[in-house]
Amino acid sequence: MAELLRGIGVSPGSAAGPAYRMSPPPPPPPEPAAVVDPDAEVDRAVAALSTVAADLTRRAEGAAARAAADVLRAQAMMAQDPELSAAVVAQVRAGASAPVAVDRALAVHREAFLAAGGYLAERVTDLDDIRDRVVAACLGLPPPGIPDPGHPFVLIARDLAPADTAGLDPEQVLALVTEDGGPTSHTAILARAAGLPAVVRCPGAMAVADGVEVTVDGSTGQVAVGVDHDTVIATRVSEQRRRRRLATTRGPGRTADGHPVALYGNIGSAEDVDGELEGVGLFRTELLYLHRTDPPGRDEQVAAYAEVFAALPGRRVIVRTLDAGADKPLPFLAAGEEPNPALGVRGLRLARRRADVLHLQLEAIAQAARDTAAEVWVMAPMVATVAEAAWFAAACRDAGLPTAGAMVEVPAAALRARSLLSVVDFLSIGTNDLSQYTFAADRQCGDLADLLDPAQPALLELISGCAAAGMAAGKPVGVCGEAAADPRIAPVLVGLGVTSLSMAPRAVPEVREALAAHTLADCRQLAAEALSAAGTAPLTVP
Repeated sequence: MAELLRGIGVSPGSAAGPAYRMSPPPPPPPEPAAVVDPDAEVDRAVAALSTVAADLTRRAEGAAARAAADVLRAQAMMAQDPELSAAVVAQVRAGASAPVAVDRALAVHREAFLAAGGYLAERVTDLDDIRDRVVAACLGLPPPGIPDPGHPFVLIARDLAPADTAGLDPEQVLALVTEDGGPTSHTAILARAAGLPAVVRCPGAMAVADGVEVTVDGSTGQVAVGVDHDTVIATRVSEQRRRRRLATTRGPGRTADGHPVALYGNIGSAEDVDGELEGVGLFRTELLYLHRTDPPGRDEQVAAYAEVFAALPGRRVIVRTLDAGADKPLPFLAAGEEPNPALGVRGLRLARRRADVLHLQLEAIAQAARDTAAEVWVMAPMVATVAEAAWFAAACRDAGLPTAGAMVEVPAAALRARSLLSVVDFLSIGTNDLSQYTFAADRQCGDLADLLDPAQPALLELISGCAAAGMAAGKPVGVCGEAAADPRIAPVLVGLGVTSLSMAPRAVPEVREALAAHTLADCRQLAAEALSAAGTAPLTVP
């Protein structure tokens, strides 16, 4: 009889096949009795850092998905960080061998990232991967990596580093299962981008022996271990039928009785644009700014925005202004350290220090909008007060952008939704941040995964309040967090009164199908049941 494991489903779909585990990282480097030639050890460590950085850059250039390439480039920059190199050299001069020096230096960086919380804490897996790769290079060992059994398989790992996930061959890897990680980890994000079924935070996964047949359900989070051949065949046939069915879905989102629900895409650049999209509900502009010592100039910004707008003529594109700072530092801002970056100066709060950065971006967006035919809306991240929202809306209109909105990511904004809508034209709810701030639960803390379930009644109540405010004001309220991409939750959000859902483009067909299976009355009933739920059991949508 098959053993059933349960984790968090983060990328829908099912798969079946033999399971194989990731190759382990190199063993801890041995402590040397004494370093005979410190200069040689320094050369060995620096060469290993350079080798790993070059390999990550090469992988980035060969990555098919923009999201994967961006993640790999960020990792390469970590490996090239002069502060890291200096810390390694200092450890060697203090008597450590090259691999020990790398291990110790990155351990210090790791603790600093964890202490910072937020985005930097989410990058700890990236640091661990760099450490393993550099230590392996120092020792002359192959880096940890993906197994190659010579046939398609289900990949199981403690966690997956971006370099591993980005290099997956979807013809060989049928699905992903990890013991660690969370719904917003790189594993989850890149698995969705690749269209691979994935389950994270699945206890017991690493105990599955290589070659054992398993089934993976990326929607429910269930992993069945030791299934028979008939189950494998049935699962594969069912998944093929599902994919064929979803491939035929077209048209705008609507419920079974015709109630319209706009289904938009979350993108980072023109490369992410799918011609089938109704529009874009979240254009992340910070990718243009990251890892730069100087901000992008006006002409560069206009060109990047216009490329996206031109790909969507006549369709709505909602641009999020720069969401960086604090736990997503930008070198050119020179913001300095903060005691608690997760609650620090990020998003719209950057304009308190550098209003010029925001005004230049708004001017560039407005110019690109004038040069193209898209319907361009603009929204600010991390809005907390009505005064902030009013100031942003005025700045947008001064720049020639008539439609300005606010993101709802902190409870203060949700609680004041009616007042916010008196000064802005729309609201967009970022459920990822709203969840972590509402429950004081870091998004990367797997032990608190139940608090980050979008079915939590407290979160749904905040969303409900925003939607009600929108209906009263006659203004749209959308959701652009991961909850929007969940077929279980999408009908509930519509039942609460949400007018649009924005998600990774690959998630649109499944959400479209989920909505088409329910009338608006069904959605409202599901929403009422979800709001009255006492616990956090996953919703069952018939």
